[in-house]
Amino acid sequence: MRMMLPTQRERQSVDRALQRFFSTHRLADFRHAIGMTCRFYNVKLPTVEWYEYLDWGKGAGRTWDNGIIQLVHPENWKKGRKYNTMKQWIHTVHHEMGHYLFWTDAERKADLFAAGMMQGVAAASALRARASKPATRVRLTGTRRSVARRRSAG
Repeated sequence: MRMMLPTQRERQSVDRALQRFFSTHRLADFRHAIGMTCRFYNVKLPTVEWYEYLDWGKGAGRTWDNGIIQLVHPENWKKGRKYNTMKQWIHTVHHEMGHYLFWTDAERKADLFAAGMMQGVAAASALRARASKPATRVRLTGTRRSVARRRSAG
């Protein structure tokens, strides 16, 4: 089965908006990210309810049959969880959106959707981070090639 996903550029834009929301807690960033995904799939925006915790701290998100998505808010995600990284929270958001978009065989498809949305995004953001750092030149001495030239010349 092939799954249609937004382009890498669109997925990076969604990822950046979710990262901004995780850091600043501006609801507009979250709405922008979810809105881009919903526009791509031509579905209406889901109702999202924010919680301090779900399932006694075990669950991070839940999607109901009526289209309501319950998520742990990022400021609460950071507090009392063993695994509290931004990347895991973003993966959870994508997973729950996968449930919202694909009702049949929901768990497997939600996992595939979340993995697909995250694919290539981290590498691109790492390249952006690397590009923003000043370039430093490293001079390598004593490489194998120079040693081989010295041996053959002598």
